[in-house]
Amino acid sequence: MDCHIRHRSSCDFGMEFYMYIPFSLQAQQYQATQQAAAIQAPTQAYPTQPQAYPTQPQAYPTQASGAMPVAQFSLYPSLDDYMGLSLTPEEVRANMPQVLEPPPSQAVVPRPAGTVVTAPISGNSVGIQRAEIKQGVRQLVCCKDASGKIGLRVRHVNKGVFVAFVHKDSPAALAGLRFGDQILQINEEVVAGWDMDKTMKYLKKCPPDRIVFAVRDRPFERTITMQKDSSNHIGFVFKNGKITAIAKDTSAARNGVLIEHQLIEVNGQNVVGLKDKEIAEIIAAGGQTITITIMPTYVYNHIVKNMADSLVKKMMDHSIPDL
Repeated sequence: MDCHIRHRSSCDFGMEFYMYIPFSLQAQQYQATQQAAAIQAPTQAYPTQPQAYPTQPQAYPTQASGAMPVAQFSLYPSLDDYMGLSLTPEEVRANMPQVLEPPPSQAVVPRPAGTVVTAPISGNSVGIQRAEIKQGVRQLVCCKDASGKIGLRVRHVNKGVFVAFVHKDSPAALAGLRFGDQILQINEEVVAGWDMDKTMKYLKKCPPDRIVFAVRDRPFERTITMQKDSSNHIGFVFKNGKITAIAKDTSAARNGVLIEHQLIEVNGQNVVGLKDKEIAEIIAAGGQTITITIMPTYVYNHIVKNMADSLVKKMMDHSIPDL
């Protein structure tokens, strides 16, 4: 049954009357009005469902376990960048397996019995300061001696020129050139790609009073600082300057000393060419804290090959560097 709405109206005669409009008709009019408004009003579509997001993080490509690059596991810079030695992972495993982080049991010997007593390492240690390998490029200035010599021999290895020998008490030694330094420039002349003969000829032509070197400080060497125990041992064995064994539970083992590495310096003092007995004496007299500078034996042999042993042993600079 339709309900009626009473509607008040008036006519021209000033009389009021009421008319009744069916409710169903009013509802139809209201619905038509709403539909017309919906057509005219701009509409904006929104998604009826929320945006789906991945429940798992995005997968990134992973490297196959059998194709690990040298730089990922090497303790040193790329050999190709250092001296042009193009080494694949297989060649590294064949020539420098120690940089692949061998298991702790490899080449480890039992330590002598005794109480282990260690002292804290101080940053004020003179040996640490002398042995520090500075990052980046440094500049050195030297001159020639009365005979017109610098006291320097270099080794050309494909992409670079490296210091292979520094004569004791020579201008090169006084200037601070060290075994293993990479020479980048001489008097602002870039020497990359030069061979040994071209480098030495250029040095002969340089003015005697001022020769400026730009060098990278021993890029393929690293330093390790250790503490002697109560028996004055640091925990490694060496022969002909090459580390051959590490004693278990010693400072050397705890600080990452590796076999198949050559001793280059002890507390900043060059020991290349010294007898093992002489190196041991330097270590014994070096105090409680010992800092060694080492280089992979494979790289060391590459630098010193074709150089007379007598020259290295008798004439190499073994002075203690100034701070």
